[in-house]
Amino acid sequence: MLTPSTFSIVAFDPDANELGVAVESKFLSVGSAVPWVEAGVGAIATQSWANTTYGPRGLDLLRKDATPEETIRTLTGDDANADERQVGVVDAKGRSATFTGAKCKDWAGGKNGPNYAAQGNILAGEAVVDSMVSAFHQTKGHLADRLVAALRAGQAAGGDRRGQQSAALYIAKPGGGYSGFNDRYVDLRVDDHPQPIEEIARILEIHKLYSFKPLPDEIMRIDDKLGAQLAELLAKAREIPAGSPFDDNARKALVSFMHRENLEDRVRDDGCIDRQTLEYLRTLAAR
Repeated sequence: MLTPSTFSIVAFDPDANELGVAVESKFLSVGSAVPWVEAGVGAIATQSWANTTYGPRGLDLLRKDATPEETIRTLTGDDANADERQVGVVDAKGRSATFTGAKCKDWAGGKNGPNYAAQGNILAGEAVVDSMVSAFHQTKGHLADRLVAALRAGQAAGGDRRGQQSAALYIAKPGGGYSGFNDRYVDLRVDDHPQPIEEIARILEIHKLYSFKPLPDEIMRIDDKLGAQLAELLAKAREIPAGSPFDDNARKALVSFMHRENLEDRVRDDGCIDRQTLEYLRTLAAR
Protein backbone atom coordinates (compact mmCIF):
# COMPACT_ATOMS: atom_id res chain seq x y z
CA MET A 1 0.00 0.00 0.00
CA LEU A 2 1.37 3.41 -0.96
CA THR A 3 0.66 6.11 1.61
CA PRO A 4 1.61 9.48 0.13
CA SER A 5 3.02 12.08 2.51
CA THR A 6 0.90 15.09 1.71
CA PHE A 7 0.06 18.58 2.88
CA SER A 8 -2.86 20.60 1.56
CA ILE A 9 -5.08 23.59 2.16
CA VAL A 10 -8.70 24.06 1.15
CA ALA A 11 -10.05 27.60 1.15
CA PHE A 12 -12.87 29.96 0.23
CA ASP A 13 -12.57 33.60 -0.87
CA PRO A 14 -15.99 35.13 -0.15
CA ASP A 15 -15.21 38.39 -1.96
CA ALA A 16 -14.26 36.66 -5.22
CA ASN A 17 -16.63 33.69 -4.68
CA GLU A 18 -13.76 31.25 -5.28
CA LEU A 19 -13.22 27.82 -3.72
CA GLY A 20 -9.92 26.00 -4.04
CA VAL A 21 -7.44 23.34 -3.03
CA ALA A 22 -3.65 23.45 -3.12
CA VAL A 23 -1.65 20.31 -2.40
CA GLU A 24 1.91 18.94 -2.49
CA SER A 25 3.05 15.36 -2.00
CA LYS A 26 5.87 12.85 -2.32
CA PHE A 27 3.58 10.97 -4.66
CA LEU A 28 3.10 10.84 -8.41
CA SER A 29 0.29 13.03 -9.76
CA VAL A 30 -1.26 14.06 -6.45
CA GLY A 31 -3.69 16.26 -8.38
CA SER A 32 -5.43 13.17 -9.70
CA ALA A 33 -6.52 12.06 -6.22
CA VAL A 34 -6.61 14.79 -3.58
CA PRO A 35 -8.47 17.93 -4.81
CA TRP A 36 -12.22 18.06 -5.37
CA VAL A 37 -13.99 21.40 -5.89
CA GLU A 38 -17.41 22.60 -7.04
CA ALA A 39 -18.22 26.27 -7.51
CA GLY A 40 -20.83 27.54 -5.09
CA VAL A 41 -20.63 24.31 -3.07
CA GLY A 42 -17.27 23.52 -1.50
CA ALA A 43 -13.71 22.24 -1.69
CA ILE A 44 -12.37 18.94 -0.35
CA ALA A 45 -8.87 17.50 0.04
CA THR A 46 -8.83 13.74 0.63
CA GLN A 47 -5.41 12.26 1.43
CA SER A 48 -3.34 9.80 3.52
CA TRP A 49 -4.29 6.56 1.74
CA ALA A 50 -6.88 8.75 0.09
CA ASN A 51 -10.41 7.51 -0.23
CA THR A 52 -11.27 9.26 -3.47
CA THR A 53 -15.00 8.66 -2.96
CA TYR A 54 -14.78 11.34 -0.25
CA GLY A 55 -14.55 13.92 -3.05
CA PRO A 56 -17.79 13.41 -5.00
CA ARG A 57 -19.69 12.09 -1.99
CA GLY A 58 -18.57 14.99 0.15
CA LEU A 59 -19.52 17.57 -2.46
CA ASP A 60 -22.94 15.94 -2.76
CA LEU A 61 -23.42 16.25 1.01
CA LEU A 62 -22.36 19.91 0.95
CA ARG A 63 -24.70 20.52 -1.96
CA LYS A 64 -27.50 19.25 0.29
CA ASP A 65 -26.44 21.80 2.94
CA ALA A 66 -24.60 19.46 5.28
CA THR A 67 -21.94 21.31 7.27
CA PRO A 68 -18.27 20.37 6.77
CA GLU A 69 -18.31 18.67 10.19
CA GLU A 70 -21.41 16.66 9.27
CA THR A 71 -19.87 15.83 5.91
CA ILE A 72 -16.72 14.42 7.49
CA ARG A 73 -18.70 12.45 10.07
CA THR A 74 -20.77 10.85 7.30
CA LEU A 75 -17.74 10.07 5.11
CA THR A 76 -15.68 8.54 7.90
CA GLY A 77 -18.61 6.92 9.68
CA ASP A 78 -19.03 4.11 7.17
CA ASP A 79 -15.33 3.78 6.24
CA ALA A 80 -13.64 0.75 7.79
CA ASN A 81 -10.26 2.44 7.28
CA ALA A 82 -11.19 5.89 8.51
CA ASP A 83 -8.37 5.85 11.06
CA GLU A 84 -5.89 5.99 8.16
CA ARG A 85 -7.63 8.82 6.27
CA GLN A 86 -7.16 12.56 6.34
CA VAL A 87 -9.55 15.12 4.89
CA GLY A 88 -10.12 18.87 4.87
CA VAL A 89 -13.41 20.51 3.89
CA VAL A 90 -14.58 24.09 3.35
CA ASP A 91 -17.96 25.15 2.00
CA ALA A 92 -19.30 28.18 0.15
CA LYS A 93 -20.36 29.75 3.45
CA GLY A 94 -16.81 29.71 4.77
CA ARG A 95 -17.47 26.90 7.25
CA SER A 96 -14.64 24.39 7.54
CA ALA A 97 -13.46 21.20 9.21
CA THR A 98 -10.42 18.93 9.15
CA PHE A 99 -9.98 15.29 10.17
CA THR A 100 -6.91 13.18 10.82
CA GLY A 101 -7.29 9.47 11.53
CA ALA A 102 -5.49 8.04 14.56
CA LYS A 103 -3.30 5.79 12.39
CA CYS A 104 -2.05 8.52 10.03
CA LYS A 105 1.74 8.57 10.10
CA ASP A 106 3.52 11.23 12.17
CA TRP A 107 3.58 14.09 12.07
CA ALA A 108 -0.06 14.30 11.10
CA GLY A 109 -2.72 16.85 11.91
CA GLY A 110 -4.60 19.88 10.76
CA LYS A 111 -6.02 23.27 11.66
CA ASN A 112 -9.11 25.08 10.44
CA GLY A 113 -10.94 28.34 10.81
CA PRO A 114 -13.27 30.58 8.84
CA ASN A 115 -12.68 30.04 5.10
CA TYR A 116 -9.83 27.50 5.37
CA ALA A 117 -8.64 24.10 6.56
CA ALA A 118 -4.98 23.00 6.37
CA GLN A 119 -3.71 19.47 7.00
CA GLY A 120 -0.85 17.12 6.37
CA ASN A 121 0.69 13.76 7.20
CA ILE A 122 4.25 12.37 7.37
CA LEU A 123 5.36 15.96 7.89
CA ALA A 124 8.50 17.40 9.43
CA GLY A 125 6.33 18.66 12.27
CA GLU A 126 3.37 20.78 13.31
CA ALA A 127 5.19 23.90 12.11
CA VAL A 128 4.41 22.88 8.53
CA VAL A 129 0.67 23.35 9.05
CA ASP A 130 1.16 26.42 11.25
CA SER A 131 3.28 28.06 8.56
CA MET A 132 0.71 27.29 5.88
CA VAL A 133 -2.04 28.94 7.91
CA SER A 134 0.08 32.01 8.66
CA ALA A 135 1.04 32.48 5.01
CA PHE A 136 -2.55 32.08 3.89
CA HIS A 137 -3.69 34.83 6.25
CA GLN A 138 -0.77 37.17 5.59
CA THR A 139 -0.64 36.97 1.78
CA LYS A 140 -2.62 39.50 -0.23
CA GLY A 141 -4.04 39.14 -3.72
CA HIS A 142 -5.86 36.38 -5.57
CA LEU A 143 -6.90 33.19 -3.77
CA ALA A 144 -4.50 31.33 -6.06
CA ASP A 145 -1.60 33.45 -4.79
CA ARG A 146 -2.58 32.83 -1.17
CA LEU A 147 -2.83 29.07 -1.69
CA VAL A 148 0.56 28.84 -3.40
CA ALA A 149 2.05 31.01 -0.66
CA ALA A 150 0.69 28.51 1.88
CA LEU A 151 2.35 25.59 0.07
CA ARG A 152 5.64 27.47 -0.14
CA ALA A 153 5.53 28.26 3.56
CA GLY A 154 4.76 24.65 4.42
CA GLN A 155 7.70 23.46 2.35
CA ALA A 156 10.00 26.07 3.92
CA ALA A 157 8.99 24.74 7.34
CA GLY A 158 10.14 21.24 6.38
CA GLY A 159 7.30 19.97 4.25
CA ASP A 160 6.78 16.23 4.13
CA ARG A 161 9.58 14.09 5.48
CA ARG A 162 10.04 12.03 2.31
CA GLY A 163 10.63 14.94 -0.05
CA GLN A 164 8.74 16.42 -2.99
CA GLN A 165 7.30 15.07 -6.21
CA SER A 166 3.98 16.56 -7.32
CA ALA A 167 1.65 19.47 -6.66
CA ALA A 168 -1.73 20.75 -7.80
CA LEU A 169 -3.86 23.88 -7.63
CA TYR A 170 -7.56 23.68 -8.39
CA ILE A 171 -9.95 26.65 -8.01
CA ALA A 172 -13.58 26.81 -9.09
CA LYS A 173 -15.58 30.00 -9.64
CA PRO A 174 -19.02 30.44 -11.20
CA GLY A 175 -18.43 31.12 -14.90
CA GLY A 176 -14.70 31.31 -14.25
CA GLY A 177 -13.65 28.76 -16.87
CA TYR A 178 -12.53 29.42 -20.42
CA SER A 179 -14.92 31.91 -22.06
CA GLY A 180 -17.25 31.45 -19.09
CA PHE A 181 -18.49 28.06 -20.31
CA ASN A 182 -17.67 26.24 -17.06
CA ASP A 183 -16.49 26.90 -13.51
CA ARG A 184 -12.90 25.59 -13.82
CA TYR A 185 -11.06 28.81 -12.98
CA VAL A 186 -7.61 27.36 -12.20
CA ASP A 187 -6.68 23.73 -12.85
CA LEU A 188 -2.90 23.30 -12.74
CA ARG A 189 -0.92 20.15 -12.03
CA VAL A 190 2.75 19.24 -11.83
CA ASP A 191 2.86 15.46 -11.76
CA ASP A 192 6.59 14.72 -11.34
CA HIS A 193 9.15 17.43 -10.63
CA PRO A 194 12.04 18.01 -8.18
CA GLN A 195 10.45 21.32 -7.08
CA PRO A 196 6.74 20.97 -7.84
CA ILE A 197 5.58 23.94 -5.77
CA GLU A 198 7.91 26.34 -7.56
CA GLU A 199 6.85 24.89 -10.90
CA ILE A 200 3.17 25.39 -9.99
CA ALA A 201 4.00 28.98 -9.02
CA ARG A 202 5.71 29.56 -12.38
CA ILE A 203 2.81 28.14 -14.37
CA LEU A 204 0.32 30.10 -12.27
CA GLU A 205 1.91 33.39 -13.33
CA ILE A 206 1.42 32.43 -16.98
CA HIS A 207 -2.17 31.35 -16.29
CA LYS A 208 -2.89 34.63 -14.51
CA LEU A 209 -1.57 36.58 -17.49
CA TYR A 210 -4.00 34.87 -19.86
CA SER A 211 -7.02 34.25 -17.63
CA PHE A 212 -7.19 36.57 -14.62
CA LYS A 213 -8.68 40.04 -14.40
CA PRO A 214 -6.14 42.48 -12.92
CA LEU A 215 -6.69 43.66 -9.36
CA PRO A 216 -7.26 47.41 -8.82
CA ASP A 217 -3.71 47.96 -7.57
CA GLU A 218 -2.31 46.29 -10.70
CA ILE A 219 -3.77 48.92 -13.06
CA MET A 220 -1.66 51.94 -14.06
CA ARG A 221 -2.70 55.09 -15.89
CA ILE A 222 -0.63 55.73 -19.01
CA ASP A 223 0.83 59.18 -18.37
CA ASP A 224 3.50 60.83 -20.54
CA LYS A 225 6.34 58.97 -18.83
CA LEU A 226 4.73 55.55 -19.08
CA GLY A 227 3.59 56.31 -22.63
CA ALA A 228 7.19 56.99 -23.65
CA GLN A 229 8.26 53.72 -22.07
CA LEU A 230 5.53 51.83 -23.91
CA ALA A 231 6.51 53.39 -27.24
CA GLU A 232 10.13 52.37 -26.66
CA LEU A 233 9.13 48.81 -25.72
CA LEU A 234 6.81 48.49 -28.73
CA ALA A 235 9.64 49.65 -30.97
CA LYS A 236 12.04 47.11 -29.47
CA ALA A 237 9.39 44.45 -30.05
CA ARG A 238 9.20 45.64 -33.68
CA GLU A 239 5.59 46.72 -33.34
CA ILE A 240 6.21 50.37 -34.32
CA PRO A 241 9.18 52.25 -35.84
CA ALA A 242 11.99 53.29 -33.50
CA GLY A 243 11.56 56.82 -32.15
CA SER A 244 7.79 56.81 -32.52
CA PRO A 245 5.71 58.64 -29.90
CA PHE A 246 2.94 56.95 -27.96
CA ASP A 247 0.18 58.21 -30.21
CA ASP A 248 -2.94 56.67 -31.75
CA ASN A 249 -0.83 54.46 -34.02
CA ALA A 250 1.12 53.19 -31.01
CA ARG A 251 -2.10 52.54 -29.12
CA LYS A 252 -3.46 50.54 -32.06
CA ALA A 253 -0.17 48.62 -32.22
CA LEU A 254 -0.44 47.83 -28.51
CA VAL A 255 -3.97 46.47 -28.95
CA SER A 256 -2.90 44.39 -31.97
CA PHE A 257 0.04 43.04 -30.00
CA MET A 258 -2.23 42.07 -27.10
CA HIS A 259 -4.68 40.28 -29.38
CA ARG A 260 -1.88 38.38 -31.11
CA GLU A 261 -0.41 37.31 -27.75
CA ASN A 262 -3.77 36.04 -26.42
CA LEU A 263 -4.09 38.99 -24.04
CA GLU A 264 -7.35 40.26 -25.54
CA ASP A 265 -9.11 40.08 -22.16
CA ARG A 266 -6.61 42.66 -20.86
CA VAL A 267 -7.25 45.23 -23.57
CA ARG A 268 -8.49 48.48 -22.00
CA ASP A 269 -10.11 51.65 -23.37
CA ASP A 270 -9.67 53.81 -20.26
CA GLY A 271 -6.14 55.04 -20.88
CA CYS A 272 -4.63 52.43 -18.56
CA ILE A 273 -2.55 49.25 -18.74
CA ASP A 274 -2.10 46.49 -16.19
CA ARG A 275 1.25 45.50 -14.70
CA GLN A 276 1.19 41.95 -16.08
CA THR A 277 0.80 43.15 -19.68
CA LEU A 278 3.55 45.72 -19.18
CA GLU A 279 5.93 43.10 -17.75
CA TYR A 280 5.13 40.71 -20.58
CA LEU A 281 5.92 43.41 -23.13
CA ARG A 282 9.17 44.17 -21.32
CA THR A 283 10.14 40.49 -21.45
CA LEU A 284 9.52 40.23 -25.18
CA ALA A 285 11.29 43.52 -25.90
CA ALA A 286 14.37 42.31 -24.01
CA ARG A 287 14.80 39.22 -26.19
